[in-house]
Amino acid sequence: MGVIERYRDRIPVIGPNTPNLTLGEGSTPLVRARRLGETLGVELWFKFEGMNPTASFKDRGMVVAVAKALEAGVDGIICASTGNTAASAAAYGAAAGLTTVVLTPTGQIAAAKGAQARAVGARVLEVRGSFDEALQSCRELADRGVFALVNSVNPDRIEGQKTAAFEINEALGSVPHVLALPYGGGGNTVAYCKGFTEEGVKPRILQGEATARATTLATAIRIAEPAHQHEIDDLDAQGWLERVSLSDEEIAHAWHEIANNEGLFCEPSSAAGFAALKHAELEKGSTVVCVLTGHGLKDTSRVDAMAAPSRLVDADADSILAEAMRP
Repeated sequence: MGVIERYRDRIPVIGPNTPNLTLGEGSTPLVRARRLGETLGVELWFKFEGMNPTASFKDRGMVVAVAKALEAGVDGIICASTGNTAASAAAYGAAAGLTTVVLTPTGQIAAAKGAQARAVGARVLEVRGSFDEALQSCRELADRGVFALVNSVNPDRIEGQKTAAFEINEALGSVPHVLALPYGGGGNTVAYCKGFTEEGVKPRILQGEATARATTLATAIRIAEPAHQHEIDDLDAQGWLERVSLSDEEIAHAWHEIANNEGLFCEPSSAAGFAALKHAELEKGSTVVCVLTGHGLKDTSRVDAMAAPSRLVDADADSILAEAMRP
């Protein structure tokens, strides 16, 4: 059961004529992180959004945005992307039978994400410019009525993404004391706040963002000018949010800890929420949920720089044992 069918009565934009489009998105696991939780002195859970169909949280909102575009009778959809939006838009566009155009900053998209978009037939165009410039071009083309824009500035995306907050509350049986997540464009934060508001609850929300936004190794949050900055500022003024600036070294270390201690392989940007927790004063024994926004297979090139290499051994038991036990 996908997001539209499961939450049809909680997504106002979904009507009787909205197609029940789905690739099986949503209902992602909430994984107890006992070892890291003990280190922080809290009950820690990871919401692993990398288990969505295209391996990132983007699918939750994309299914709603594309279904609404299909309902409106458009011929195509368009987005600007650092990778995950591209993969998601391409997949749902293909499932809906729509032409999908993806604009990416040249040389700034992880190879696996580009491959996902191209494999399902999207027209991937590398822009000589930044993500922000690519998004502006998308807005202009959408204003001309040529394509439906499916970036998170499309409110239908937020409606779909808010369902992750519903799932967390359902799985825990209560609201977490703290939610931590990466901060790139800000759309996911806005969506979680909307979802929790509709549930009548207000957890403390930590956002981990790269100090070097335009050049960070965490490509999924490599966005110099967040598209949802004004909404984030409003939520900040309402006391919803705490922002934590992180070095690439802190993000990489958090990624390594999650993988080595809990066996969860996420992409580097996903670790920004956990890295932010280390800067926060957490009440002992409190319930903390950390959102892992994308699967590690999204950006395997980072493994070479961030994890130990494989080792060459002779094909005999003694050599293998000696090498396996070597520090």
